[in-house]
Amino acid sequence: MVNELHSEPFWSEKWKTGTTPWDIGYISTPLKEYFDQLNNKSQKILIPGAGNSYEAEYLHKNHFTNVYIVDIAEAPLIAFKKRIPDFPEDHILHIDFFDLEMQFDLIIEQTFFCSLHPSLREMYVLKIFNLLKDNGKLIGLLFKFPFSTNGPPFGGNKEKYLSLFRTQFNILIMEDSYNSIKPRIGTELFFKLEKTLST
Repeated sequence: MVNELHSEPFWSEKWKTGTTPWDIGYISTPLKEYFDQLNNKSQKILIPGAGNSYEAEYLHKNHFTNVYIVDIAEAPLIAFKKRIPDFPEDHILHIDFFDLEMQFDLIIEQTFFCSLHPSLREMYVLKIFNLLKDNGKLIGLLFKFPFSTNGPPFGGNKEKYLSLFRTQFNILIMEDSYNSIKPRIGTELFFKLEKTLST
């Protein structure tokens, strides 16, 4: 099941058939408000499991110059390229997130973590750690609803997430999102983590 869920055919079929209920059609409020207070528009930013990536579109239109998106499925990347034709083509990466070999100042989490089978969560944490520069940050949203093996999406809770991420990161923020979009009120945690310094 793990291999099936983390495969190009599985996700390509989701996009082909439009079975993407997590895609709200615009940038979510918590991420928009976080981006609006960023001053360094040249920092290197990654959005994994990007899908239609309204986040990357928003950043690009607000003159962030070093944004990358990656997705295992090609269909949403093709749609993104058509929607934002002036987005740098070499920043649109059609590969498996776990095969990516670059480093970033900031990584944005928006529904990618919850799409992964829970058995891949520790691997996700280590991969994020390796993709971030020292003092680099992972920020975004995590779903907080009763854990179920019938995903994606797969849920969890604050305590589990803290235990998972604390192994590699300083927890700067992990709290209920106060500005979630209406359909997600009470179901999201906003978090901000910082990579611990190499020794």
